[in-house]
Amino acid sequence: WKLERWEMASSDFYVRYYVGHKGKFGHEFLEFEFRPDGRLRYANNSNYKNDTMIRKEVTVNAIVMEELKKIIDSSEVLEEDDKLWPVPDRIGRQELEIVMGNQHISFTTSKIGSLLDCKNSKDEEGLRVFYYLVQDLKCLVFSLIGLHFKIKPI
Repeated sequence: WKLERWEMASSDFYVRYYVGHKGKFGHEFLEFEFRPDGRLRYANNSNYKNDTMIRKEVTVNAIVMEELKKIIDSSEVLEEDDKLWPVPDRIGRQELEIVMGNQHISFTTSKIGSLLDCKNSKDEEGLRVFYYLVQDLKCLVFSLIGLHFKIKPI
């Protein structure tokens, strides 16, 4: 019964992140998503030195999903707006989509190499919130994938 209750309560929660570019080695990207049922899907594609796509999928429990919600909520990214953020360019793009309760945000911006890129933005604070949240999400995903599959993500 607890799992069923959790699945119903979590059906209004979804997170997807993408960062990538198209260049000399084709379409290279990193993407992950957390689905409402607790499924974490991860893909990392690079053709550098004939590398192949890494795809992993794992199901996380309700505790991990709740922690993910706390990370997003405490970041206050849902209060931000990407209209003043740098537009995607030849260097690449990032996308972050979050559905949390009755809120649905979808951000798109260029790749952020460092906090210096945030400083040079028209919305320094908003982009910094985005940057730090993305770092936290990547850290969580790499930890979960690494713990489960014993791989070393790039």
